[in-house]
Amino acid sequence: MSDVDQALDALLKNLKGAAPPSLLPGEFSSLVVAFLPSQPHATRSKAFITLSAICQAIRHSVTPQKGDDSDPGTDNLVRVFTPVVTSRVSDVEEHEVLAGVSFLSALFQVDWQSASVIFKEDGVAGSLMDALDMFPSSADIRLAVAHLLAQASGHKACRSAIPPECISWLEKQSRQTSDPALRAGAAIALVKVSRGTQQDLAEAAGSSVEGDTRKDEDLVQLMKGMVIGEHNESSLSDAIEGLAYMSVDPATKETLATDDKFLKQLFSLAPRRPSSSAHHKQDAHLTLLYGITMIIANICAYRPRLSEEQKQMDKLRKMANSKNPKENPLGDDDRVRERCLKLVKNGALDALTAIVRATDSRGVRLAVGRALLYFVEDKENRGKVLQSGGAKALMVIIRDHLSSPSAKGQPAALEPAELEPIQALAKLAITASPFHVFGPNEGALYDAIRPLSNLLSDPSSNSLQRFEAMMALTNLASQGPEVASRIAVAEGLMNKLELLLLDENHLVQRAATELLCNLVAGCESMFDRYSESSSKMQVLVALADVDDLHTRLAASGALATLTASPTACRSLLELENERHRVMPVLAQLVDPSLATSEDGDDTVADQAQNDPGLVHRGVVCIRNFLLGLENESDQRQLSNEAEKIGLVRALVDMLKRNGNGANVAVLRPTAEALKVFLDCGIQISG
Repeated sequence: MSDVDQALDALLKNLKGAAPPSLLPGEFSSLVVAFLPSQPHATRSKAFITLSAICQAIRHSVTPQKGDDSDPGTDNLVRVFTPVVTSRVSDVEEHEVLAGVSFLSALFQVDWQSASVIFKEDGVAGSLMDALDMFPSSADIRLAVAHLLAQASGHKACRSAIPPECISWLEKQSRQTSDPALRAGAAIALVKVSRGTQQDLAEAAGSSVEGDTRKDEDLVQLMKGMVIGEHNESSLSDAIEGLAYMSVDPATKETLATDDKFLKQLFSLAPRRPSSSAHHKQDAHLTLLYGITMIIANICAYRPRLSEEQKQMDKLRKMANSKNPKENPLGDDDRVRERCLKLVKNGALDALTAIVRATDSRGVRLAVGRALLYFVEDKENRGKVLQSGGAKALMVIIRDHLSSPSAKGQPAALEPAELEPIQALAKLAITASPFHVFGPNEGALYDAIRPLSNLLSDPSSNSLQRFEAMMALTNLASQGPEVASRIAVAEGLMNKLELLLLDENHLVQRAATELLCNLVAGCESMFDRYSESSSKMQVLVALADVDDLHTRLAASGALATLTASPTACRSLLELENERHRVMPVLAQLVDPSLATSEDGDDTVADQAQNDPGLVHRGVVCIRNFLLGLENESDQRQLSNEAEKIGLVRALVDMLKRNGNGANVAVLRPTAEALKVFLDCGIQISG
């Protein structure tokens, strides 16, 4: 073990104490030189861990005062690290300058707030140009300066502090061809400066600001060429990181998506097997994998789905601000779908699933989840996602989050990025059979219940996510009583589901009713929960009377199931005696012309033939309701009501229409209901 490694180990050991860290000059020196590019990868990885621990310890050693807008943690870090950086970057020894520049680059990655303040200190940026003049033949100095400028360019506070001569130097280095690593480092710095400056101007103007299109195209072509032709890992990582920044632009998305050679080479960089080296898996490829994933996600990103209220607000905002340009047609859904198909053709899905296997980085995996969500937006891609192992990859991403300590503690709400892989899984589970999505192992199907129920009940989920969660759970619940029972007892699910039964959005209400229908049919506890509650039965009767056909089918299906229980029939009788709406609602399932309003006035009947599914459910409900009442006087009361509203005549007509036995499923319950009417003294002619 080297002296530097031993010093880092000692530092880490000392940091475990409760007291704030107090670092000696020798310890500081060991930490700074640990970031030199000449150090082994393992040493630099340990240095990052040590620096992170020091920054956290110093931040936690101070408590902000109430009403004080300052950041005492940052102030303390700046006080500690400024002398370390400024003394070295202004030194006349190459080794010291390189150590100072490398250390500040590392600090940006660990604690950008303090690094930004130090970078803006008088003389720091100027010292970088002095170092380039003093050591013109040092490749290490040039590359370290390019990387530091790239780190600084990612932060608004630092961009204005970068001297124009630094930008000119970066442009020159991005055009040279003798040093590919330097060329890539300079290019990514220029990308961040270009993109960041455009964003800064847009924020100041309150609108979108177009950048230098020609300059952007040159940078894109430069970095594309490096991805296709470069084999140095550091240069590749820089080029891919730069393209990840650039690919948020619609024109760049099109440029990248139409270059098959580039796409094939990009996706080939995703390792098809997990690395045997833990350090390599966790660090060396992390930037590369994240960059590949973000390029895919950016190219395939759809515009945000707005609610009706959000659409109106957006429209008003555009009317009020005449400077807002029209939306770029390259971002239209049709163009996004075309780009997705091109990426699928060139192997993007295999690359994404390989990335999930290759790294356990939470950030990378969540980015993969977002990319897969964009792909499954188009139903044509869902089968290909399943073939590439996309469902398994999504379950790995989801399981990784749900097993984390914060998830086990049931946080109040998940982050939007944490809901995206669950939504992607829900889309797959809606259109494909659970067997194709989760495989033959029932355990995998059971494991999907918790995240899907989280997507439904989480307070941060939107209407579309709740709708898709319910659709997926409905499909799962149809797989058998065990699955339905597990869904019914999922924490918070039933409370949320019963609220959504009354949702104003008819699609959400429909999905909630369909899920409830499957749960009532498949889960004994749900059957009892509803059959024993007049108020819950009343909700189902009301849902069987709404305008939406699918909602009526689901609600009447649940009633047909529940009325097999005498308890449920007694609950319906209580409702009928109280509101006199149960029999009219059931009657209009059989014959729409029997529909009446709440005050009893006749309504205009729909001239279209009634849906066969509603007819079947209606006659089963009526038959069950009559037979489920043991008291003859109750049966007689319902029979009289049926005759009064014309239901008896409707059933007779139906019996005639099905007299040839064409529909046995309807014929039998119809005949049984008519027999009860006869037994109760109702005259049936026909």
